[in-house]
Amino acid sequence: MESPTAVSKMSVIDSRVSSFVRSEVFSHTFRDGMALVERTANYLDGEGREASRQLARHAALAYANASMRLTTHLMQSASWLLALRAVRDGDMAVEEAADPKYRLAPRERRAPSMVEVPLPNDLADIINAAEQLYDRIRRLDGELFNAGAPGLDGPDIASQLRSLREAFGDA
Repeated sequence: MESPTAVSKMSVIDSRVSSFVRSEVFSHTFRDGMALVERTANYLDGEGREASRQLARHAALAYANASMRLTTHLMQSASWLLALRAVRDGDMAVEEAADPKYRLAPRERRAPSMVEVPLPNDLADIINAAEQLYDRIRRLDGELFNAGAPGLDGPDIASQLRSLREAFGDA
């Protein structure tokens, strides 16, 4: 049986997520995210494929690494957005969307390279847009799924004061 605190946290999360998925912010973020996924796919399957063929071997390896990281981050972002759309459409419960498999981990920072290899400008622009989207979704994820309201992420001030009074008396 779940503790009253866990139930209370889930109820706050449920309320936040239910409200958010009906908001213009979610609609805008969803449209931006899906458009970026499509833009990336079109680039990597077309112009980007041709650009990568023209690169020197070490640059082509950097391009391949960057495009793999890019698609990984975009798929994680898309998964999060699609899970929330499923919540909005009634196809998924908020509790299921709160499962760690749908949550975003902190974005990996690019490891410094001994030799900086310039990527094609279009790919660099897409990577920058994908990083911004990932960071925006990561912030939203934290705001929605971390019951950070006072009293929900551990003891609130009133319960801490009660504990102090019990330990030290009403002095």
